[in-house]
Amino acid sequence: MLIHPNFDPIALHLGPLAVRWYGLMYLLAFIQCIVIGRLRLRLPYVAAQGWTTKDIDDILFYGVLGTILGGRLGYVVFYKSSFYFANPLDIFKVWEGGMSFHGGMIGVTIAMVVFAWQRKRTWLQVTDFVAPLVPLGLAAGRFGNFINGELWGRVTNPNAPWAMLFQNASPDDAIWLRAHPQQAARWHLNEIFEQYQMLPRHPSQLYEIALEGFALFIVMWLMSRKQRPVGAISAVFLIGYGLARFTVEFAREPDDYLGLLAMNLSMGQWLSLPMIIGGIGLLIWTYRRGRAVPSESAKLS
Repeated sequence: MLIHPNFDPIALHLGPLAVRWYGLMYLLAFIQCIVIGRLRLRLPYVAAQGWTTKDIDDILFYGVLGTILGGRLGYVVFYKSSFYFANPLDIFKVWEGGMSFHGGMIGVTIAMVVFAWQRKRTWLQVTDFVAPLVPLGLAAGRFGNFINGELWGRVTNPNAPWAMLFQNASPDDAIWLRAHPQQAARWHLNEIFEQYQMLPRHPSQLYEIALEGFALFIVMWLMSRKQRPVGAISAVFLIGYGLARFTVEFAREPDDYLGLLAMNLSMGQWLSLPMIIGGIGLLIWTYRRGRAVPSESAKLS
């Protein structure tokens, strides 16, 4: 079995200021958006559409606002609404953690609507440009989760080569043992818990890095190297992320204050289903419509 390194969540101590790894991962995510965005400007069809480095800087500004506000409010509404309704001031305690990707996506969507209106572009033209910039940023965020030893996976067979012990999960491990005595006996988990005070779990953060991050980035980069009908790149992102998240959730421990919902699916899976369905519908619509993004020269002629 592997043992989680139990990193110190604080990367640097600058006097009274503590710089956390999770914050540095957000910074890394935003930096890679700039780098990937500028690489996209080298593609002939992207340059012909009139995109500039200033557009990338402005998209990043709007994206940061949308990610933080939407991610926090999405977590409040989707995952712990009853707690925050009783403790509304805790909504502002962002340093205690609590961000939702689906909420962040809604926030970024609204931000891109505003950006598109200001630039007199269609919303799908903007999201087609932005979508390939997102996956590596997601990977950075999930690596932050792994460093923090949070959002771990479900209990798994200790003989599995990927099984990992998470120290932060120890209290939940004790509860799991009492709730699953038969499975614990079959996998000899009581003996493991007596020795380590932990149980083997899926390192689901690493699965998310692989699928939502690197695999999705490869798909999006290959998809966006050539000009596609307006909305096609955005549709592939919705489908790809939705499928990756839906799949990983089978290995990820559901939130203890929610558990599994209808049909034994997690909240993350239920929130991913509309992305998959909407992405498929959008992809069909874009190719039936069959109209590519007009170039800058075409718009001026």
